[in-house]
Amino acid sequence: MTQWVNDNLWLVWVGAATILAVAELLSLDLVLLMFAIAALAAAATSPFVPAWVTLIVFGVVSILLLAVIRPRFKATLHAGPTLTVGHQNLVGRTAIVDEPVDEFVGRVTIDGELWTARAADGEHHDVADRLTVVSIEGATAYVARKVSS
Repeated sequence: MTQWVNDNLWLVWVGAATILAVAELLSLDLVLLMFAIAALAAAATSPFVPAWVTLIVFGVVSILLLAVIRPRFKATLHAGPTLTVGHQNLVGRTAIVDEPVDEFVGRVTIDGELWTARAADGEHHDVADRLTVVSIEGATAYVARKVSS
């Protein structure tokens, strides 16, 4: 058994990397993934160096990955979306009044879609006025500040 492990050390390291990668899917903390990558580095060096050197390679690569790469990956993953998506993407766009808009009732067209609207500035806006979308709350667009043509 010991002879087989010595002859197939790369396979042992690949097996360890696979187990660590699967375990990472359960934890999602990126620690086990760094160990899995380090195990692959040890597997790559195992045909060329003694077994004790592969342990050193595993340790050094693990420390480097945990200290340098993991914080960057984690920051990127936890940064959140960088694109505005959904209806919030309409904020700042031009709305054209279809039915007079005041602070209680009205309709506007935003990018070809008809929206229920309210005047965020409390003013009355007439048909064909060009306004700016200030916010979206549910299915209602709050509009204000006439946009100069």
